Amino acid sequence: MPTREEGEPYFRVDSKEAFEMLKDENAICIDVRGEDEYLTGHVKDAISIPVDSILTRIDELPKDKTLLFICGMGVRSGLACEMAASMGLDTDKLYNIQDGTPAWIENKLPTEYGE
Repeated sequence: MPTREEGEPYFRVDSKEAFEMLKDENAICIDVRGEDEYLTGHVKDAISIPVDSILTRIDELPKDKTLLFICGMGVRSGLACEMAASMGLDTDKLYNIQDGTPAWIENKLPTEYGE
């Protein structure tokens, strides 16, 4: 069940919750890890936008979809959620997959390797 910490402009979910949410065509995953990390395994169909590029590539984030951000351990994805909120994206559509990509892969959820 999504949770929201006081003061955070986004919801927190784990990888299994995110998998269920991504079954909806109105949800998309954004992987904010570096390119080298992305190539070693990522959520199937995830868009790669490293956290350092979020502000300059904000127009690539669909404003009409639920955005699920993921990184390695939930820190960079939380920061990406904060950045998206600060740029005016709907905070009710921002989610941090807080257990990260290693948990996603460990749970044997749909994963792609390479580009």
